[in-house]
Amino acid sequence: MDANDDAADKILDGITVVDLTTFVTGGFATLMLANQGAEVIKVERPELGDDNRHSGPPFVEPNPDYDGPGRTADANGESPYFWTINYDKLSVEFNLKTDSGLQALYDLVEKADVVVENFRPGTAERLGIGYDDLREVNDDIVYCSISAFGETGPWSRRPGYDLLVQGTSGIMSVTGPEDGDPVKVGLPQTDLITAMWAAFGIVGSLFRRELTGEGDRIEIGMHDAALPWLTKQAGKAFVGEETKRMGTKDPVLAPYQAYPTADGYLNVGCANQKLWSELCEAIDRPDLIDDDRFASNPDRVANMDELEEELSAVFRERPTEEWVDLLAEDHGLPVGPVYDVATALDNEQTEARGVIRELEHPALGTVPVVEHPLNYEHATAGFEEAPPLLGEDTEAILDGLGYDEGEIDRLREEGAIPGDE
Repeated sequence: MDANDDAADKILDGITVVDLTTFVTGGFATLMLANQGAEVIKVERPELGDDNRHSGPPFVEPNPDYDGPGRTADANGESPYFWTINYDKLSVEFNLKTDSGLQALYDLVEKADVVVENFRPGTAERLGIGYDDLREVNDDIVYCSISAFGETGPWSRRPGYDLLVQGTSGIMSVTGPEDGDPVKVGLPQTDLITAMWAAFGIVGSLFRRELTGEGDRIEIGMHDAALPWLTKQAGKAFVGEETKRMGTKDPVLAPYQAYPTADGYLNVGCANQKLWSELCEAIDRPDLIDDDRFASNPDRVANMDELEEELSAVFRERPTEEWVDLLAEDHGLPVGPVYDVATALDNEQTEARGVIRELEHPALGTVPVVEHPLNYEHATAGFEEAPPLLGEDTEAILDGLGYDEGEIDRLREEGAIPGDE
């Protein structure tokens, strides 16, 4: 497989990844690899594709005049959610329940470096695509298995999604208002946490392979992946202290939360005594410095509700941007606005950093892309291509594997790949 010529100086240039995953966890892991130059080939179910293609609304209807390869998997059109996890990938449709479809996958894996799957434990082996199966095809393959609860333990056979793991990992127990119900983080946090661990493990295994010549298998459970992120809450639990929902308050720092302003909210994060004193001076409340309730960070944490009452009364006097101008710009203090998503994606800082770009899409004109944050001195990173239509690259990939037109026709006849439209 040849990586994109424009990515010749990317760190993972020349690495081919076979992505057997669906939804977010594996998809975001391989997205991170694609951003670093790997060629990622999504192997999708014929006609249906990745489940994330059907995640919506919203959906975007393609150009009805498009007559190139591939198609939308959902009658409603393309899911923008799918885009955000699948930039710079190729899509093939192989029916792995047919012998010839399975053989096509083996031929693909033979030339690949990495395989990622997120089937429920035992499923890959039943399909003939487990680590031992594919190691016979390519003995130095790096194979990553992702599941909800891992392959051992009493929960290993349970199905799982981000919502369930946010619950079992303790995240929901410390998220939400103090007197309210447990709250799910508003993005698929444990999916993304797990994806980052998986990408980290894959790159580590590729580095080890460079040193030893040996492939490896990485096995990761979402529940396990989320637990190290508990950090300060875990620290409290380790010494027998209660962890609880605190709204935007922090369990070990104060002030470190959102406060209401005249027209919105202001985040204030004073993580040391110097910043606390400077904040009090800047808001014209030097009396708070000498208040015994707020003399030190432990005092402020112990009297967090009283501190919130004092500071909220001050911050309600002005709009958010006035406070940002005064405190962040003029005094260099760690404060900032609470933006909605649209504003987070479209503001002067995001624009200056070039985080949001547009990529040409054969059937949709252009699609927006959220770039990844790694900026190297001696290498490049970034997305080059729009997310693929379902099956867009099936024939091209098979041709690259050495299949001639007759063999591709045979795969169609045997149901290994979709027939002509």
